[in-house]
Amino acid sequence: MYKNLTACIISLCLVSSVFGQKKDDRIQKIISQMTLKEKVLQMQNDAPAIPRLGIPAYNWWNECLHGVARNGVATVFPQAIGMSATWDPELIKEEADIISTEARAKHNEAMKNGKSGIYQGLTFWSPNINIFRDPRWGRGQETYGEDPYLTGRIGVAFVKGLQGDNPEYYKIISTPKHLAVHSGPEPLRHTIDTWCSETDLYETYLPAFEALIREGKAASVMGAYNRFWNVPCCASDLLLDQILRKKWGFDGYVVTDCGAIWDIFVEHKLVPTQEKASVLGVKAGCDLTCGDEFGSLDTAVVDGYISEKLIDRAITRLFTARAKLGMFDPDSLVPYSKITISENDRDESRQLAKQVALESMVLLKNEGNVLPLSKMFHTLAVIGPYADKKNVLLGNYNGEPSHPVTLLQGIRNRAGSSIKVIYAEGVIPFEDTLRSIRYFKDSTSFSDLEKEALRAARKSDAVIFIGGISPDLEGEALNLKMPGFLGGDRTTLDLPENQQRLLKKLRDTGKPIILVLTGGGAFSVNWADSNLPAILDIWYPGEEGGNALAAILFGDYNPAGRLPVTFYKSVNDLPPFENYAMKGRTYRYYSGKPLYAFGHGLSYSHFNYISVLPSIKEVKPSDTLNLKITLKNTGNFDGDEVIQVYVRHSGDVDPRPIRSLKAFHRVHFIKGEEKIVKIPLVIHDLRVYDPESGDYILRSGEYEIEIGAASDDIRLKTSIYVQ
Repeated sequence: MYKNLTACIISLCLVSSVFGQKKDDRIQKIISQMTLKEKVLQMQNDAPAIPRLGIPAYNWWNECLHGVARNGVATVFPQAIGMSATWDPELIKEEADIISTEARAKHNEAMKNGKSGIYQGLTFWSPNINIFRDPRWGRGQETYGEDPYLTGRIGVAFVKGLQGDNPEYYKIISTPKHLAVHSGPEPLRHTIDTWCSETDLYETYLPAFEALIREGKAASVMGAYNRFWNVPCCASDLLLDQILRKKWGFDGYVVTDCGAIWDIFVEHKLVPTQEKASVLGVKAGCDLTCGDEFGSLDTAVVDGYISEKLIDRAITRLFTARAKLGMFDPDSLVPYSKITISENDRDESRQLAKQVALESMVLLKNEGNVLPLSKMFHTLAVIGPYADKKNVLLGNYNGEPSHPVTLLQGIRNRAGSSIKVIYAEGVIPFEDTLRSIRYFKDSTSFSDLEKEALRAARKSDAVIFIGGISPDLEGEALNLKMPGFLGGDRTTLDLPENQQRLLKKLRDTGKPIILVLTGGGAFSVNWADSNLPAILDIWYPGEEGGNALAAILFGDYNPAGRLPVTFYKSVNDLPPFENYAMKGRTYRYYSGKPLYAFGHGLSYSHFNYISVLPSIKEVKPSDTLNLKITLKNTGNFDGDEVIQVYVRHSGDVDPRPIRSLKAFHRVHFIKGEEKIVKIPLVIHDLRVYDPESGDYILRSGEYEIEIGAASDDIRLKTSIYVQ
């Protein structure tokens, strides 16, 4: 039992409170008693016990992308891309605190029952802060979007919420991933060699990682599968040593993605054996492998390929992490050990999941104020393949909610007995069209489903069409090839053809149609934008998604989510997927007109941007400028406005960014309210990479500051001069 093992460790004088020893001294004492073989076996995610030293077995692999995942019932929050769409870091920090509480509760319960298997530990491989540079990437749903600054702000909040604020112990450990230039295509992730300029590396792909290390104090980092500049990321001295440790001062441990060491010799063919691939990984800075490849390192030491000193370096980092989680101390010293399983899946947590869902949903279009739904509507038709599906609540890397509320059920809950809700599937989920199994089990045909949907529409006052895509179509390394989808990625940004066809027929009924989109990224819904009055993007909204959707549709909550990605008009507007150069990508470098811009999102109310006043006009590099922005809610609804601050140097020309987000604030206004909102702009954040010096610089001169409601909706402008 774990308690007996802990007692054994105490008996070995490894508890500082009893014997006055520092954690570092205790760790070195443990390591000095370990054999070489015992050490290398501790460098794999499934680390065995060392009974003679009283060291319990530990599995390092856990996931908590948007809730504790793969470990039974847990609160399921909106998918990561939806979390970012809230533009509300403080809310996301609250969410992360609940996630870490549930993680501790599950771990403590497992320890009480003598279990230490996979997904029962305290080291979590989240968040995914890769830049969603291309909307075709199926794992983009796991990220915080296309912008490095927004990704950093949401990511720092998430890490702080997970790891807690105790000066002695981590609540849990957060592992930002995948360092660094990694974002598909999924079918190529084990073999691709990604290339970009130094400027793109330091201004797009690295800033969020740096923020989560320097400011968030993340205790761990995960490397990526691919090569970068012809070197596998998990064997990259540049990424793992020169930048991560020397530039950023990181002192935690690095874990490989699962099987990434195997890739070094099998896929990248950099060396001929597992042993030599493992040596490359450890020398570069990897301390732990998700897999068993490092089990060959004892032979590598004997063969002279690597010193035992480097093995000890990795073990020291790993055991330091375990010590800071309280694993070598009695429960009486570790405050988080008191968290019980009763704190998992609480009503309060479910309510926060609903709040995150409410804040994440983005109203893309609302012509004629068709939303919120009129009180004159007495019959609603809810149509679509995902209206009553649980999987579109969850996304991927998810836990299991105890009381999931589907989108249909949420609408029915809110409608009650006063509004009739007619449901028709209309079309089956696109992922089922090639499976055919259900067609052998019933006699329902494609045409029958469409006819049922059209009948429902004609009987209704309005149609709520719930479409988009599901995590069965996009995600990590899916074994899928069908029109529009390949291996977890998308080859088009259009809605599935069967949904497009039905929407056109529904439009012909003359009833107002509200299109509700599920999915993890952008859609080229050009026809819908031209022909339907309202479009609402809800991402994968978590266990309370149905209730949150209904609250927005019926006007109980005023939407204020904002896009963390650009919605392009066509996939043809993009450079090739395999091209990692940022030119022509994201709002910062795309010069065309998007369908919906980064930062876009409508409200049921209207906000008048009246004036902006910098606290000072001339600033020093060390300053923080307080922008004083006056706004007024001139509409008839209370609601939030997301004030966005974009900056560019006056001398910038292509290939410099068109504009870059450098500050934002989500603010609540009651109807008719006018107030001054103070938003700090950190001048240091205006730095850019200088290839000549090989480092960041802050250029002097004039900077244009643009304040608005979206990257293409600038309402106020001012300027400052940096000395």
